[in-house]
Amino acid sequence: MNMPNETHVLRLRLTPQAYVWGRVCLVVCMLGMVTGVARADRVATDLIALYEFTEAKGDTVRDRSRAGTPIDLVIDKPGNVQWRHGALVIQRGVAIRSVERARRLTDAIKQSNALTVEAWVKPANTRQDGPARIVTMSDNTSNRNITLGQDGGKYDARLRSGSTSENGIPSTASPNNSLSTDLTHVVYTRDASGNARIYLNGKQSASKKVGGKLDNWNTRYHLILANELTGDRPWLGEMHLVAIYKKALSPKEVEQNFMAGGGTVITAAMRDTSAKLFEAEVAPILARHCLECHGWKSKKGKLDLSQRNLAQAGGKSGQVILPGSAAKSELFKQVLSNDMPDDRPPLSRREKQLLRHWIDTGAVWSTASIERSAYVKPIEPGGNWLRRLTVTEYIETVRVAVGVDIAEDARATLPRDLRADGFSNTAYNLGVDMAHVEGFAKLARTVAQRMDVPKFAVRFTKQRKFDDATLKPMIAAMGKWLLRGPLEPREIDAYLSVAQAVRKEGGDFDEAVSFIVEAMLQSPRFVYRVEKQRGDGKPQPVTGYELASRLSYILWGGPPDDALLRAAAKGELSTKAQVEAQARRMLRDPRARKHSQQFIYEWLDLGRLDYMRPNAKKFPKWEDALAADMRAETLAFYDEVVWKQARPMNDLFNAQVTIVTPRLAHHYGLTPGTSGGVTRYDLSGLPARGGLLTQGSVLTVGGDEGSMVTRGLFVLHSVLRGHVEDPPPCVDTTPVPTKPGLSQRGVALARLANPACGGCHARFEPLAFGLEKFDGLGVHHEKDHHGNTLRDDGELAIPGRDKPIKYQSSAQLMDLLAASDRVKQTMTWKATQWAIGRPLDESDTAILEDIHKAAQRGGGTYSSLLTAIVTSDLVRKTRTEPQP
Repeated sequence: MNMPNETHVLRLRLTPQAYVWGRVCLVVCMLGMVTGVARADRVATDLIALYEFTEAKGDTVRDRSRAGTPIDLVIDKPGNVQWRHGALVIQRGVAIRSVERARRLTDAIKQSNALTVEAWVKPANTRQDGPARIVTMSDNTSNRNITLGQDGGKYDARLRSGSTSENGIPSTASPNNSLSTDLTHVVYTRDASGNARIYLNGKQSASKKVGGKLDNWNTRYHLILANELTGDRPWLGEMHLVAIYKKALSPKEVEQNFMAGGGTVITAAMRDTSAKLFEAEVAPILARHCLECHGWKSKKGKLDLSQRNLAQAGGKSGQVILPGSAAKSELFKQVLSNDMPDDRPPLSRREKQLLRHWIDTGAVWSTASIERSAYVKPIEPGGNWLRRLTVTEYIETVRVAVGVDIAEDARATLPRDLRADGFSNTAYNLGVDMAHVEGFAKLARTVAQRMDVPKFAVRFTKQRKFDDATLKPMIAAMGKWLLRGPLEPREIDAYLSVAQAVRKEGGDFDEAVSFIVEAMLQSPRFVYRVEKQRGDGKPQPVTGYELASRLSYILWGGPPDDALLRAAAKGELSTKAQVEAQARRMLRDPRARKHSQQFIYEWLDLGRLDYMRPNAKKFPKWEDALAADMRAETLAFYDEVVWKQARPMNDLFNAQVTIVTPRLAHHYGLTPGTSGGVTRYDLSGLPARGGLLTQGSVLTVGGDEGSMVTRGLFVLHSVLRGHVEDPPPCVDTTPVPTKPGLSQRGVALARLANPACGGCHARFEPLAFGLEKFDGLGVHHEKDHHGNTLRDDGELAIPGRDKPIKYQSSAQLMDLLAASDRVKQTMTWKATQWAIGRPLDESDTAILEDIHKAAQRGGGTYSSLLTAIVTSDLVRKTRTEPQP
């Protein structure tokens, strides 16, 4: 009997063209938000004075217009102001005035008969009046050339001309209540034809005719900020930029300056753009080009670009990133000149443009740190991968769906799932070849033969009539259960044709059901977790049935139950609260406890123990059964700590308990239990033991010699989530010759002293110093076979910390790891990767931070962590592929 002809289109991942186009669109949108004007493009034509308040200290505000002799300003009462990055905060009355008369400005404006006064300001309150002077060229309260000020809840501009008084009356004002205490871009313009305008945040707010020439301007007046020359019209607030032009800026130019910000003014829209740029483009650039020299370990020039707070603080030469001004940022200067990266290919033109735009729009870090491991892998960002069931998931799905234990047959028939990126459920590595196709067909026949067909069929219909009217609803109900969601009409018809063929050949009702089940068990919808991925290229919520499957396979490792399918049908998986309620229900089910062991099995690669073959001469007492005992110890220990005691996941590193067989107890030097079975040991009196890293299942990763290299790399990658590059091609990787009789620490120290090896090996080998007393099979010794006294003291260098932490024993090392937030974060990352079945990339980092915070608020337990994962957007949403 042939399988029905199904027409599922299986999208394995986003096409390269779709990905590239989506990325281009993202960058174009970010680089040209609203107007398409780049941040650095302030209007420069006819600029005659510019004050950006970047001095950061002192009593002088520099004119940076480069328009002739600078007109610098002096703060008459420096104690009444406070410098902040890119701003001057005026806290009490002060006059900021030009030393000399502002004749250069007066003459230029008289000649052009036009002007613009521009300011980025943040008023202290809405009650200042007089008007309180923001920018003025005047002599006293009654005589002026131009004043831009605050009059309560509005801005007011007074201009002396042939049609106004010496006091600039009548004035031009913005509407009542148009002034707020927010950072505001305010611009006053008056063109040669007498058209005066006030703009607020890039939009015209007021206009008025102010005719007459400006040739009556007085050349004796000073330029003053924040007060009148007489000191009786003070203005309080923040000044971020003041600019004067000898022309009236056009509406487009005003908008251009608003979008550009000017100086180091950063608007909310710009910060949003900067944050998106950081996540999508800048963090990968820094990870791939900068962190090798300026990461947590190397910190060349005392500059660490891997952490937000450290990067903002700068290096030994001071601040290197000036938010709002790439041109003044030493980091960008070095990149632009190709002096960075050092001895590496320079950044591309596009990468330089992105870095510049990120700094100019605020240099916003959307995450606290850059996880280099999330950017260095050659994985297509945003890739969608179709999830085939792993062999373990297939076995559990068959057991739950039809009640048949197919484990032994499946493991003997299907190819073994291979590990990729640390886990064997990594979607991109779960391919299907002819061995799978043949294997699934064979297993489907076996299952159909073993199952109780009448008992199974009665779940979906009480009728036994062998007609289409009975079969159609039965197929729909059966398909919804087996294929984890409703069938489309064409699918129902396809399976109905199977029954019709059986009927035509003289078969009966049960035979028809058996063949239908066999067909369904080979369906892509059974073998794969098929989801709809078409959309607009942006993340979209998954359907209720898709989410039901995600929840069940993440929490149980098998298909959804009736309660989940009912919730999906009723639309009761649409809110975070509803998903959380289901997660809590499911985590109370024994299946969650059983499935959770798959996480630690995968994370620690416990399957590796099946292939251990220690050197018989070196370890003559080794028994192959010890490998299985070691794995059983770790799984039992995990169950004890995580489930029985419900402790935080990080306690796995220092919990003073273990559960071992008599054989393994003897191997460790423990007193075997009297019961003859597994025994629970309190290790509080054995400081050398306690925690995952002191168990044989982990210690054997170092091979027969207990290699510092392999153990150190394990701690770096799997515990601290660090990364080390492969040696550059120019480096001689020939092993450093060692002297006979050295301990493993001695061998490691020789490597660390070698210039060709030490730079990289210093990042991971010392991480294993605390494990030196354990031999290759996890037995604890005070001396090695050469008679060397072994040590377990050392220093723990945690990515992101300035200085290593010293410890005196392996017990102290375990306590440090258990208390480290970095290790807690690793547990979040590893569990999330295992749950969603794909490597994590840069686009996931912000959500991962939210998951981690939520899990820690819940106590850091397995249940709180998995609840945070399944209620996050990584599970509740899917990456979509744009429609062609």
